[in-house]
Amino acid sequence: MTYVITQPCITVKDASCVAVCPVECIHPTKDEPEYATESQLYIDPETCIDCGACEPECPVDAIFEEEFVPEKWKNFTAINADWYKKR
Repeated sequence: MTYVITQPCITVKDASCVAVCPVECIHPTKDEPEYATESQLYIDPETCIDCGACEPECPVDAIFEEEFVPEKWKNFTAINADWYKKR
């Protein structure tokens, strides 16, 4: 299981979650060029260790454990994974 960033992150990109991630699996960070062009942040499902540190840090409640992603945002599981396949 992994965590997934969903629709509420779009255009917000608060990045509080980035600071607490112990394995640096949330990108793009503010230091990466993609930060300016991406509409949201993404969690790498291969690197995420399921610690849950990111979830309570999100001010817009955009982060969910994969099995608890609301039905209307289920497509964000693939959106997160696909972003890392493009890199």
